[in-house]
Amino acid sequence: MRVRKLAGLFALALVACGGSAATTHAVAVQTALPPANPQAVAKMVQGAQAAKDGARDRAIGLLREAIALDRGLWEAHYDLGVVLAGAGDLAGAEDELKTSSKLAPDAEEVAIALGELRRRRGEQKDAADALGDFLQDHPNAIEARILDVTALRDSGQLDAALKQAQEVLVRRPGDASALAELALTHLAKGERDTASLLAKQALDANPKSAVAARASGMIALAGGDDAVAFAAFTKAAQSDPRDTTARLNMGAVLLRAGAYAKAEEQYRATLQVAPEDSSAEVGLAAALRGESDPKNAQKLEEARAILEKVIDRDPHNVAALFNMGVLLADFLKRPADAKPYFQRFLDDAPTGHASRPEAERYVSQANNASPAPTAAPPAATPPAKKGAP
Repeated sequence: MRVRKLAGLFALALVACGGSAATTHAVAVQTALPPANPQAVAKMVQGAQAAKDGARDRAIGLLREAIALDRGLWEAHYDLGVVLAGAGDLAGAEDELKTSSKLAPDAEEVAIALGELRRRRGEQKDAADALGDFLQDHPNAIEARILDVTALRDSGQLDAALKQAQEVLVRRPGDASALAELALTHLAKGERDTASLLAKQALDANPKSAVAARASGMIALAGGDDAVAFAAFTKAAQSDPRDTTARLNMGAVLLRAGAYAKAEEQYRATLQVAPEDSSAEVGLAAALRGESDPKNAQKLEEARAILEKVIDRDPHNVAALFNMGVLLADFLKRPADAKPYFQRFLDDAPTGHASRPEAERYVSQANNASPAPTAAPPAATPPAKKGAP
């Protein structure tokens, strides 16, 4: 049985969302598989090149042809999954990446791509769990471990995130990305001085690191210095144009400043690169809400439709639930309809979530005004997925 060593040769970038902009890294993975069909490999190479050239439809067609010729060609499944994710077909992408993972369970780039896909959907805990399982058998998979830090932090598992970041630094001392993720985890724990020190170390280690620049921006934002934060996020976006999280953070700063039209531009630009990014969709809905005119409900209806789509896809997305509640209560003047969303937010949000007191106030007001909602939101049928951007 010939050993195939093709991993990463035709790998494409999978755009991240939420916590970090990650690129799949070529790794020397050796997986014992039957010899590859040469025609299938040729189609795969052509498909990968087409994707790099921006010919997405041609790339998808060629990669499907490669798979039809050799269904065991895990690299083709992987590349097709990445291209489909970029096109916004997250369900199709997940199918291909899962197939690739079954064929090549040791391929780190596949584990990373699946982790990023789940994070784009807001499924932070699922991403963290799957990456943790992969790391049990692949303790030296550094890039997967760095992504796991982000997923753990965003799912509220801060102590586990600290431990994983420290594991990265043991294996790769001075790594800028690991230092930046460690800084953000300390920031999430409320330890801003420690976070600032670690972010500075990350930038000293690599002044061009988009992740380190982003961490500095988040720390500045937590300190109320929006101008410094915006400059840091801009630097991150310039360092890595695929860093969608930098654009998300720029949008958040603009929202805080009341520059809703500019914020809308940032969120729409993010969605051009990463369709169905839950954080960008929720941010866009907030921007549209801010731009709304009482005499023109078009933007409010667009915001409501966007939030409904996010909640339908992930019924436990607490950011979407809270924003839907605010939209219904304060802008569409339907407090009874808003109450179930706030209640679901309270059921799913972490204990220390900053918006809990406000959600409790809305629920209390709704209880005093009306004993029951006039309409219930869609039922939450999928498994519980807690955590929020």
